[in-house]
Amino acid sequence: MESRQVYMDHGATTPLREEALEAMMPYLQDKYGNPSSIHSAGREARKAVDEAREKVARALGAEPAEIFFTGGGTESNNIAIRGAARLKKGRGHLITSAIEHHAVLDVCKDLEQDGFKVTVLPVDSHGLVELRALEQALGPETFLISIMTANNEVGTVEPIGEIGALARERGILVHTDAVQAVGQLPVDVKKLNVDFLTLSAHKFNGPKGIGALYVRKGIAVSPVFRGGGQERKLRPGTENVAGIVGLARALELAVAELPQKTDHLTQLRDRLIAGLLRIDDVTLNGHPTLRLPGNVNVSFNYIEGESLLLSLDLQGVAASSGSACTSGSLDPSHVLMAMGLDHQHAHGSLRLSLGRGNTVEDVDYVLSVIPPIVQRLRKMSALYPQ
Repeated sequence: MESRQVYMDHGATTPLREEALEAMMPYLQDKYGNPSSIHSAGREARKAVDEAREKVARALGAEPAEIFFTGGGTESNNIAIRGAARLKKGRGHLITSAIEHHAVLDVCKDLEQDGFKVTVLPVDSHGLVELRALEQALGPETFLISIMTANNEVGTVEPIGEIGALARERGILVHTDAVQAVGQLPVDVKKLNVDFLTLSAHKFNGPKGIGALYVRKGIAVSPVFRGGGQERKLRPGTENVAGIVGLARALELAVAELPQKTDHLTQLRDRLIAGLLRIDDVTLNGHPTLRLPGNVNVSFNYIEGESLLLSLDLQGVAASSGSACTSGSLDPSHVLMAMGLDHQHAHGSLRLSLGRGNTVEDVDYVLSVIPPIVQRLRKMSALYPQ
């Protein structure tokens, strides 16, 4: 098969779609007013931000006053978790899971140093949080549960609606990191029973450096940053008008296209999984059915994931690995380890995350180049039975 360029790392970031860029351009050039200014240029920018807020709220089943624009998913997570904790003044109990993004886990570790009690829930072999374990962990001092909607590595979709309902009965706040879910799954804040929800534009073909945080009406949050009155003082600083407009347009389109996109990605995902599992000593990571439509995560026994990634890159395929070697660490994925994988399988993992631009031809190309790469790398491995 002829060589081609195939991007299958949409879980890391997605290409900016043309419609979002077109919506942004006026606010990058001619309409450059500061939304806080009272002159006509400022009022024009303020109108754009207000309209974007309405679009985002509509997409999430929320009210405009419940949407706050931020610099991205990490910032939104910090504002929600730290903002809720600051009101407790160093006292209280919060619950998270072992497979959260570091933007949640590291915040919880910091809060633990500040005197909070933190429970990190285990997950099963598919990466699912067990409701029974959650219920047993609840106590009189529990004030916040932070569980992601869908995992960024293995794609497992968590039972957030049930978690939210359980927490709501007990007056406990729920935050969900929905960065991977928004744009791939239907997301309605009321059906999920959440108090905080995080999203990031570059995961659904919007611009980088812009995100949003949903805060349920009536929920008190102490600002993490100080310095101005923007975003009702919860996120001070001059608004990124172009980014906000691009986020709203990309989200609006993603929600409108969701049924067709879900069908398309699910078909490609299942074709890719079936082809990869035909290779010897390959296992699927994550839930077989309760997973993001665009996520494929597999482990190749006797292979180092980084070597596989580099070999795929030479063949024009962009993907990612479950190990963190590229960041200077030899530690395997904390997600895969929490699911019970040993070091060898965790280090040999590969994530292929599909997006709206991928095709059947892309999948078939990937399936044509992986087997010979795997065969070559295994022959070089001292662990592989020759």
